[in-house]
Amino acid sequence: MARTLATYISLPGTAAEAMQHWQEVFGGELSIMTYDDVTLGAMPFDPPEGAVAHAWLEFPGGLIAASDVVDDKTYPVRGTAYSMLLSTDTAQESRGYIAKLIEGGGSEGMPLEKAPWGGWYGQVFDRFGVMWSFSSDED
Repeated sequence: MARTLATYISLPGTAAEAMQHWQEVFGGELSIMTYDDVTLGAMPFDPPEGAVAHAWLEFPGGLIAASDVVDDKTYPVRGTAYSMLLSTDTAQESRGYIAKLIEGGGSEGMPLEKAPWGGWYGQVFDRFGVMWSFSSDED
């Protein structure tokens, strides 16, 4: 297997909805496995019915994996310490993804504009609180 770096995100019970939304935005092949679908034997937790054990979305240029948080801890999703960075062929392609994320209930974080390094850069928070950054070297 070739070495691949993928993003894995744990969501507070919204993993299936988020992954389906991201498939609508970015395309690709989506697989979702719930804890109901697998037999793992004794687990140190009791997952809620329908909770996502593992989901993955493969789309051109990327792989996102996710699951639902199944413990009683609170994990913040929205923040500025991280973002999902997608480099696109053109700024227009970035604008298209940004528009889809905003139309899906997201909000603009930083408009897509010429960046000091010469390319284009912008940010949007999707409706799940995940920050998406987009960059392109071309108009």
